[in-house]
Amino acid sequence: MTNLHGNRKIPGWRDIDAEEFRAYVGLLVLSGVYRSKHESTKSLWSEKWGRSIFRATMSEKRFQNISRALRFDDKLSRPPRRVDKMTPFRKVWNMWTHRLEMLFSPDRDLCVDEQLVAFKGRCSFRQYMPKKPAKYGIKIWAACDVKTSYAWRLQVYTGKAAPDRVEVNQGMRVVLDMTEGLQGHIVTCDNFFTSCALADELLKRKMALVGTIRQNKPELPPHLLQAKKREIFSSIFAFTNTHTLVSYIPRRGKNVLLLSTKHRCPDVSKEGKRKPVIIEDYNKCKGGVDNLDKVVGTYSCRRKTNYWPMALFHNVLDVSLYNAYVLWTLIESSWQKQKGYRRRVFIEEVGEMLVNPHIAKRGHLPRSSAAAAVVRFVTTAAAATGHSPIIKCKSRGKCELCKDKRRRVFNTCCKCEKYTCKDHSVTICNNCPI
Repeated sequence: MTNLHGNRKIPGWRDIDAEEFRAYVGLLVLSGVYRSKHESTKSLWSEKWGRSIFRATMSEKRFQNISRALRFDDKLSRPPRRVDKMTPFRKVWNMWTHRLEMLFSPDRDLCVDEQLVAFKGRCSFRQYMPKKPAKYGIKIWAACDVKTSYAWRLQVYTGKAAPDRVEVNQGMRVVLDMTEGLQGHIVTCDNFFTSCALADELLKRKMALVGTIRQNKPELPPHLLQAKKREIFSSIFAFTNTHTLVSYIPRRGKNVLLLSTKHRCPDVSKEGKRKPVIIEDYNKCKGGVDNLDKVVGTYSCRRKTNYWPMALFHNVLDVSLYNAYVLWTLIESSWQKQKGYRRRVFIEEVGEMLVNPHIAKRGHLPRSSAAAAVVRFVTTAAAATGHSPIIKCKSRGKCELCKDKRRRVFNTCCKCEKYTCKDHSVTICNNCPI
């Protein structure tokens, strides 16, 4: 679809193959490792301030053309009246989410919450969520494993099914969709989702529910709703055969209500604020999706775009990298265990392994001496070993020849490997001996 759109819209378009597409994805991944999601493409490819691996992989113009042409369906073959608002990205999304469920079995505790993919462009189902850091974006319902924050099931919210019809019990519908096919799990969610009807339905599916509940629910006993004149750190419990409700006063005038089908005893912690065990368990499990947002945002490969499928595509890459890291560390638990930043090492190695095959097949060396050195290293190592090596990207260093200024640069001499600035280096063609 990218080649189809590129041939239609971009003059002189050269078709992209699978290897070059992996290299393009690898550059996005590396830009996330280097915390460059807000950095301009021109800066990333800059000979003075950029990174040599970007110039070694492909030209800046080629990267921008691929970004402009990247598409996930044929626009001209879409139905004239679309029922599914996700049509431009639906096929890729379904293929990806199906694999998430196949590769991992969640632990006993599962967290269901909402994720917001930041986006301010034109999108018919863009949401405004003032409590989120980004405020505007595409809302995704997410079910995450609490222990690892692995994103097990995701569903994009595309708005109301009909403009004139309000969806009733949306929170209940979302949780049931997110936990379809599971048994024996404990679901944790906030007060948007929690209700007694949801707890009953989950019990029928052999699952328990722990979550905060809103005070406007008609099934709540009146004595649980009264917060006035109650002692701070006091708790009141209410029980049925299957449900447990608790009202806790953390400070004067504040009433916290929780519903649980997991707990059957009025246990309260004897230390500190005397919190009920239900609240302590809820606090341990409520942050599964929030933690996913945090770790994904640390090394995000998002780039500025006005095309909403691209925003979702960048989020797919971010979540995939984290899920892959979870799977890898579960299989190889001793890998880089002594390092406190092994997730960064993992993502960097993934990015480099994606770009190396494309670098090894470059027909012409880049003009930059540092980028040319990267190409020579990858080509030589690939020819000798038969597989792509891991490139150790150099950081900036002081120019050895600038006596007074000692400017910090990326470029190094291809012979002595000392840092040299532009003023103390020369450019030669490929035909001249080095």
